[in-house]
Amino acid sequence: MNAQDIRSKFLQFFESKKHSIVPSAPMVLKNDPTLMFVNSGMAPFKEYFLGNAEPKNTRLTDTQKCLRVSGKHNDLEEVGYDTYHHTLFEMLGNWSFGDYFKEEAIAWAWELLVDVYKIDKDILYVTVFEGSDDADNLSLDTEAFDIWKKHISEDRILKGNKKDNFWEMGDQGPCGPCSEIHVDIRTPEEKAKVDGKSLVNQDHPQVVEIWNLVFMQYNRKANGSLEPLPNKHIDTGMGFERLCMVLQDKKSNYDTDVFTPIIREIETITNTNYGKNEKTNIAIRVISDHVRAVAFSIADGQLPSNTGAGYVIRRILRRAVRYGFTFLNTKEPFIYRLVEVLAQKMGEAFPELISQKQLIENVIREEEASFLRTLEQGLSLLDSIVETTKGKEVLGSKVFELKDTYGFPEDLTDLILREKGYTYNTEEFNAELEKQKQRGRESSALQSDDWTILLEDNEQEFIGYDRLEAQVRLVKYRKVTSKKEGEQFQLVFNLTPFYPEGGGQVGDKGYLEAPNGDVIYILDTKKENSVVIHISKNLPNNLNDSFKAVVDVKQRFRTECNHTATHLLHQGLREILGTHVEQKGSSVHSKYLRFDFSHFSKVTAEQLEEVEAFVNARIAGKLALQEQRNVPMDEAINDGAMALFGEKYGDTVRTIRFGQSIELCGGTHVKNTSDIWHFKITSESAVASGIRRIEAITNDAVKDYFETVDNEYVAIKHLLNNTKEPAKAVLTLQDENTALKKEIEKLLKDKAKNLKGDLKAEITEENGVAFLAKQIDLDAGGIKDLCFELGSQYSNLFLLFGAENDGKAILSCYISKELVAEKGLNAGQVVRELGKHIQGGGGGQSFFATAGGKNPSGIAQALEEAKNYIK
Repeated sequence: MNAQDIRSKFLQFFESKKHSIVPSAPMVLKNDPTLMFVNSGMAPFKEYFLGNAEPKNTRLTDTQKCLRVSGKHNDLEEVGYDTYHHTLFEMLGNWSFGDYFKEEAIAWAWELLVDVYKIDKDILYVTVFEGSDDADNLSLDTEAFDIWKKHISEDRILKGNKKDNFWEMGDQGPCGPCSEIHVDIRTPEEKAKVDGKSLVNQDHPQVVEIWNLVFMQYNRKANGSLEPLPNKHIDTGMGFERLCMVLQDKKSNYDTDVFTPIIREIETITNTNYGKNEKTNIAIRVISDHVRAVAFSIADGQLPSNTGAGYVIRRILRRAVRYGFTFLNTKEPFIYRLVEVLAQKMGEAFPELISQKQLIENVIREEEASFLRTLEQGLSLLDSIVETTKGKEVLGSKVFELKDTYGFPEDLTDLILREKGYTYNTEEFNAELEKQKQRGRESSALQSDDWTILLEDNEQEFIGYDRLEAQVRLVKYRKVTSKKEGEQFQLVFNLTPFYPEGGGQVGDKGYLEAPNGDVIYILDTKKENSVVIHISKNLPNNLNDSFKAVVDVKQRFRTECNHTATHLLHQGLREILGTHVEQKGSSVHSKYLRFDFSHFSKVTAEQLEEVEAFVNARIAGKLALQEQRNVPMDEAINDGAMALFGEKYGDTVRTIRFGQSIELCGGTHVKNTSDIWHFKITSESAVASGIRRIEAITNDAVKDYFETVDNEYVAIKHLLNNTKEPAKAVLTLQDENTALKKEIEKLLKDKAKNLKGDLKAEITEENGVAFLAKQIDLDAGGIKDLCFELGSQYSNLFLLFGAENDGKAILSCYISKELVAEKGLNAGQVVRELGKHIQGGGGGQSFFATAGGKNPSGIAQALEEAKNYIK
């Protein structure tokens, strides 16, 4: 049974049990501050478990893309070294929201595994929660135990501890006991030696968990206590890759057809063989796993970057690159070439891999090339560190600097050092790493109290599309504390005119006015799952009052101008550059807008002018807003609405139309394009390979821009003696400047030529070496030319020149190549060591190198010590 059939049979089975099949949600989470990525099948359904929203059907089934590379669930370092952990994996799941519970969940799991998939029941073990004697004081899950006895012999039902058999989504929230289903796929000979039950949950590669049935029946509060949930839920997750291993009778996930096509392509590209050498095997497993994680992330809209979720993706890709670099001897980008095979294999189940294939390939190729350059730079820096190390142990702080500043991984540093006969101080390295982690924890640490409920069973209503103020009641609140923001309060109202941050648009600001006139300022508005949260520094004095909630009208209007302009910009780019243009991210503020889009070359000045003119023509056209709410998704798409990759849409959507521009959008907009007044592009740049970024302004910001430009124009005319043709005057100045530069260059060359004769007379013989150390009055270029001119006349020359330019110090060292070979002298090492006197550093080749520093007074000392190198 191939992987596609295995996936289909799962979904069809639960569809026959009256479950609705739902598509996988994007992996990158945008409205959940507790998670960066979807790391389990239940994450997209959190709002149902929390009671913040009602599912359309109480029974759902899906296969969910999951990523476990950060936070509590982090399998990254195991990936490649074992055969069953992955960064990206599919989680097959079935869900009940207040519908069926343990009886049906257990019976159907057994039916699917034994009757449909035909797995031998004699290789299965199940676990149930044994209870705990800690503060929770939970007892054995006898209900699950008794249900399992109907299906499997009692000696195969094992009691598991809290770590393995009590599932929690985090420090707070829904949780409950669970039953895991494990499979023992060892050979009969191995089973005869060791009983399988002793290997359950012991990280044995052939005795693995394949399915977890979670019985959500408690809520974990901020103080650590448990309270029963008003409704009981079922949350199950089965590892698709592990299931394929069992059904295809393999001993490794990587031997299934989920991975073998990718592995074969790696073997072909790198001229290696999987299965012959363990280091090669690990590298191939790492690469075949990581390319999936990176490709799906890019398809879902998350590009590699230096911060947040983007940094995690970059880290995964770089891990793959360095394993290829180190163990497969790949010095050129190649991982991007695996995307074609991946799209062929998984494109039917996940069509985004096909539609986004070119973008994925381009981004990965550029990232690979960039990191390979970093590796080359790191190797050079590592050579320098080794050269200056006394003894055979490199400082841990130096290794940490390579990692932190240059992105050079410590495991690769360790490998190269050992090849050279060196080690590094791991304790010192780990101490530096821990300091960095602690700084990160302190800056991002957020403590949340439990919600204080003021109004029960009061659903929140958003009215911000139609009204900017309203009388509201406080439903619940909680205090949150972070090092960055200090103590704040999160407030939830029964209805709200405040738009929460989302879809690239910033959250509204404003204030609450109490009946007595007291004012509480709303600093920001965010959305957590489906609940709109208002952030303030203070609480009202009387929490039960009715408050007047007022949105900051000016900020909202300016933001609406910029948001509407992004829609018109998107339309203009597709019209002028081509329909390959797709939105890849946006940021809409009150002061400016930022728009990222797919395009594979720099947008020319002429094209930018066309785009600007296109948008401004629609502003002048006074196009009225046509908004439709609660439109069926299929109907909106058929009507031509643009849907964005990486966004999660419901069954019904909101469409925004201005003329021929129509998009699915939850943001706020002007009533008429004429409100925007004018649109001005301020910059165009590259974000990643195949991704460009335009920044622009509208309305008041454009007025300020034109006023600034006009003032600068007047100032330039004044400097040019109020000429009527300032552009012509500037060109004249440029021509004069070019001529003067050429004249100066000629004078400097003449000066260097004259200086050459004088310096030649000062060269002395020291221990068989022609030696000169002297401070001279030339720039860096002139010194270099002088060094090589003198060097051409000697085969045993050692020069060290010092100079002061614009308050900065320069040291330049030239050593004849014959001396480098005979005496082991190295100009790079000389300037690095003597550069300390000028409070700087530098490097170069063994025969010529330079150093720069901020202390010219140290030049004399450096020149004085130069003779020590030839004694």
